[in-house]
Amino acid sequence: MNTQTIIQALQAVREQKPLVVNLTNYVVMNNTANALLAIGASPIMAHSREEMTEMMAFAGALVINIGTLDSVWTPRMVFAVEQANLNNKPVVLDPVGCGASRLRTETSRQIAKAANKLVIRGNASEIIALAGEKGQNKGVDALDSSEAAVDAARYLVGEYQCSVVISGEVDFVVTNEGQAQLRNGHTMMPYVTGMGCTLSALTGAFAAVGEETGLAAAAILGVAGEIAAEQSQGPGSLQLNLLDALYQLDEETLVQRLKLV
Repeated sequence: MNTQTIIQALQAVREQKPLVVNLTNYVVMNNTANALLAIGASPIMAHSREEMTEMMAFAGALVINIGTLDSVWTPRMVFAVEQANLNNKPVVLDPVGCGASRLRTETSRQIAKAANKLVIRGNASEIIALAGEKGQNKGVDALDSSEAAVDAARYLVGEYQCSVVISGEVDFVVTNEGQAQLRNGHTMMPYVTGMGCTLSALTGAFAAVGEETGLAAAAILGVAGEIAAEQSQGPGSLQLNLLDALYQLDEETLVQRLKLV
């Protein structure tokens, strides 16, 4: 994928306005819904098993985020994945805190195994833990570099026939066809809670229009984060300016700023 195909994916999201079903955590619902709206997609935070069959029949993609996991949420998530499979819809898994507890690790693997069309988006420590290697993990924060997780990502690609996005100072996107690196973003971004969750939600929007590698979402959030940081005094204003940057992002800006290797 090159810059032009990323631009075309953004145009497709804005034209098609895909509905993205999010089973996501309580902390980031507002952030991720607003980011999806800003980029041109249509979010719905649907958690009820009773409506999931209907939802996945007409939605474009499903995003599963295990951030506030408990025994009630897990069966809902598995059922939602089953409905996505029945309707041939892509599933984005954000294994928040995978490796921090056995519950999170086992649930992440359960969901990954269940999904037919899967994109995994996590930080380096989560990706390493999901693959079964010993990663450095402190709650939901990554202590490993994104490059250190590339081999783990390759394993996951083979194990689950999926794409993997490792977010960090450098983002890596690993697929069956190879890997790409993105060097956009800003050091202020990790100080806003749910920035990775926002990337996972945006990944769902792009997957819904056929871009199932996760690269377009990572590229666009990275560029938007750079722009927002230039206009921000700290994390509070960054959060607001990020939405404006996503909304205003255009082809010329992507061509000028995108650092894709």
